[in-house]
Amino acid sequence: MLDFLITRATLPDGRTDMGVAVQDGRIVEVAAGLNAPAHDTLDAAGQLLTPPFCDPHFHMDATLSYGLPRVNQSGTLLEGIALWGELKPMLTEEALVERALDYGDWAVAKGLLAIRSHVDTSDPSLLPVRAMLEAKRLMASYLDVQLVAFPQDGVLRSPGGLNNLIHALELGVDVVGGIPHFERTYAEGTASVKLLCELAAELGLPVDMHCDESDDPLSRHIETLAFETQRLGLQGRVNGSHLTSMHSMDNYYVSKLIPLIAEAGVSAVANPLINITLQGRHDTYPKRRGMTRVPELMAAGITVAFGHDCVMDPWYSLGSGDMLEVAHMGLHVAQMTSQTGMRQCFDAVTTNAAKVMGLQGYGIEAGKDASFVLLQARDPIEAIRLRATRLKVWRKGQLLSEAAPTVPHLSLPGRTAAAHQSGNRST
Repeated sequence: MLDFLITRATLPDGRTDMGVAVQDGRIVEVAAGLNAPAHDTLDAAGQLLTPPFCDPHFHMDATLSYGLPRVNQSGTLLEGIALWGELKPMLTEEALVERALDYGDWAVAKGLLAIRSHVDTSDPSLLPVRAMLEAKRLMASYLDVQLVAFPQDGVLRSPGGLNNLIHALELGVDVVGGIPHFERTYAEGTASVKLLCELAAELGLPVDMHCDESDDPLSRHIETLAFETQRLGLQGRVNGSHLTSMHSMDNYYVSKLIPLIAEAGVSAVANPLINITLQGRHDTYPKRRGMTRVPELMAAGITVAFGHDCVMDPWYSLGSGDMLEVAHMGLHVAQMTSQTGMRQCFDAVTTNAAKVMGLQGYGIEAGKDASFVLLQARDPIEAIRLRATRLKVWRKGQLLSEAAPTVPHLSLPGRTAAAHQSGNRST
C-alpha cells in the first residue's frame, strides 16, 4: 500500500487528471487516472501541482534588516552597499540566525523550498558566514540552502579579501562568488574573475558571480566569465547573476556575447524586483528598465532563472518570499506576455532555477523526491496572475504547510457574488 496518493492533479506541462504516487518520501509513479490503495489520498480537483519554487539568488544574511541602522534614502545600489557597511559592526550571530529562520518560515509557507544565498565574506571575522552556516544546519530538515562565498567589498579591493573567501569555503560554504564590477578598475575586475574561476576549478566547486550589475554598457565581465568557464572546463557549473549592463549594451556586441555565453554553458539569473528598482537611477527620461535580456538569452538556449535577491534589507524595502511575485514582475519587465513567454517565467522560478542550483531529485516524475506544491490555480499562467494560494506544501512526502482556499466574498446590489469572481472559482 502506498504512503500517499494525489489524484486528479494538473501538472505545469498541461497534463490533467494526473495521479502521483508516493512511497518513502519519493515519487514511485506518475500517470493519468492513477488510482491505487494508499494510507492517505488527496483529490487535487484539477488544481496545479508543481515542483517547489526555488530562489537561485538571495542574500539571507541581510534579509529582514530593513531600517537598521537607517533607511536607504536614494534607493541606489551604492547607498545600499554603504548602508550594509554601516550595519556590519552592529551584527550579532544570534540576530542573523533568527532573521534567517524567520525568513525560512516565510519561504516554506510560499512553497519556496530551495534557496541559494550569497553571504558576505569581506569581514575577517566571517560572522555572517558562521551565522548562515548555523541557519542552514537548523533549516536542513525543511529548506535546502546553498551558500555562496560573496566578497561584497571586492575580493581584490578589500584587504584580505581572497583569504577571507577561501576561509569561508573551508568552513563549508558551497559556491565561489565574486563581484568584478565593484573592483577598483576594470582590469582588476577581469583579474578577479580569472582568479576566482581558477580557485573553483581547483576545489571542484560551482561559481556564481554578481556580474555587471550596472547601467554601464562597457561593464563586460560576463564575457570574461564565459571565456574562463570555457578555458577551465567549468561548463554547466557557472552562473552569471544580474547581467544588467546587457540591457544598455550595443546590439551588435550582444549578438557576439550571447553565443559566447551559450557555448560556455553559463547560466544566467535575473532579479526582476531588484533590477527594476536599483537600475536606471542616474537616468532622467527615457529611463532604462535595467533587467538583462531574458527572452533573447532563453532563445539562445541559455538556462535563465529569476531570483528574489532581497527582502526588507538595505537594498529593497519590500518582498515576502513569494517567487510568483518575482515571476510576475519578470513577465512585465521583459514583456513576455505570450502564452509561451508567461510559462517560461513560471519555469524561471521552478525548473530553470533548480537547474542553476544543480538540485538533485527535483521534479514530478518517478524516482524524484516527493516535494511539490498544490496551488489554487489551473495552470502556470493563472498561478502567476493570481499569485495563487499555496494550498499545500510537501517536502519529501512530509506536509510542511497548508492554507485554506481563497474565495472572494462580494456583496454587490443586483448582482450575485459568483458573477463577479474573476479569480479561481474552484474549491
